[in-house]
Amino acid sequence: MDKAQTTGHIPEGEAHAGDLADLRDEDFDYLDAGGHTYLDHTGAGLPPTSLVRGSAARITGGLFGNPHSESPASRASGELLSQARRAVLRHFNADPAEYAVIFTANATGALRLVGEAYPFTRRSRLVMSLDNHNSVNGLREYARSRGATTAYVPVSGPGLRMDEQRLRAALPARERGPGLGLGLGLGPGPRRGRAGDRPHGLLAYPAQSNFTGVQHPLTWIAAAQARGYDVLLDAAAYVPANTLDLSRYHPDFTVVSWYKVFGHPTGVGSLIARRDALARLRRPWFSGGTIYAVSAQAQWHVLADDEAAFEDGTVNFLSVPDVTAGLEWIDNIGMDRVHAHVTALTGQLLAGLRQLRHSDGSPMVRMYGPVDLVARGGTVALNLLGADGRVIDERVVTRDSARRGISLRTGASATRARARRPSPWHRDGSARPHAAKSRPWRSTWSCCVCRRRARSGSRSACRRSPGTSRRS
Repeated sequence: MDKAQTTGHIPEGEAHAGDLADLRDEDFDYLDAGGHTYLDHTGAGLPPTSLVRGSAARITGGLFGNPHSESPASRASGELLSQARRAVLRHFNADPAEYAVIFTANATGALRLVGEAYPFTRRSRLVMSLDNHNSVNGLREYARSRGATTAYVPVSGPGLRMDEQRLRAALPARERGPGLGLGLGLGPGPRRGRAGDRPHGLLAYPAQSNFTGVQHPLTWIAAAQARGYDVLLDAAAYVPANTLDLSRYHPDFTVVSWYKVFGHPTGVGSLIARRDALARLRRPWFSGGTIYAVSAQAQWHVLADDEAAFEDGTVNFLSVPDVTAGLEWIDNIGMDRVHAHVTALTGQLLAGLRQLRHSDGSPMVRMYGPVDLVARGGTVALNLLGADGRVIDERVVTRDSARRGISLRTGASATRARARRPSPWHRDGSARPHAAKSRPWRSTWSCCVCRRRARSGSRSACRRSPGTSRRS
């Protein structure tokens, strides 16, 4: 096999690699200490040592109680929760008068809140992209239970991008005059019909696919809203290395998992929802913390009229303040610097993978998704191929990489994009008109490529970067 001719070095001027290398030595030195190469940032970001130590110092240096009370300990927790909400809105440049922040266990928990309370009817539609995370796909069960129609928009072409014509067809517009096409040309804010109009349905799609790394246009948000649809944006794979400006784009619901952004804490996510969209949700139950009053005998209850109505029970009040610290940590680094660094690393990986060949010249790798850096994130999905052109079983990839201390994402993905169909590729990577029966994408090594040096006899390690994905 021929080795790819790459240096393993990211030029300093391209992405401030020197500063980030220092950060890695300070906050992620445990990677070299354990001989690890970590390439699964879509699964979870790595916790910076400074954030973990800061969290422990805060918890052991104060007294914090259940925020559903007025004691000094409860008030201390309540103030930290309020600070965290403000920090999230500030990070996304979101107007507090327009957006509310609800803390959940993760992005999946945020999706469940929307799905169970969204006003689906027999006349409404749930429209989703085929490369959604399975937690987004689960929304269809709520829609189905209320008689709503579910429509999937396929991905197509060598880059596996969403077909915009099919998306337009899946979002039939109410008759409100011209200007309802998808794409550019719409104003930045939501454009709906008359006040009080019932939404025509819900469009749910990822800002970045956690399988292919494709970054879908955020301009679709306003376009869908102009057609009478609410928009749920899955930003979990996007925000670890990209800026999301909610003063420019106005999705009705945005979901994130914070451990994917800065590694610590786990078990905390957020639903960032427009307040008018939140008011349309109808919760199917209530619990402690979500109500102002309840009567067991008369069987009535009064829900809280703010974020508390959606935070079931007691929020993770010891961990939520770590979100404030994590956002300060990432803001001090600079999201633009993180984005530039990840882009440079991704470009190096894509170039190196294209050069990998067996001794007979046949490719060692089959990639899925964009092969360039246009509108894509740091996730790279691929199969490793044997000299005979057959896909190498993902269990072999997992076994051999684990022996070398490399953490990859292999096996079945949490994304649906891989419809199980015959492979459309020839052995040399070109398209074939009639594919033989096989299981394509059987092993997908998806990595965000967070390396300081090439792993050829030396230990490489990972630093700040967004995630990786799994095979579909």
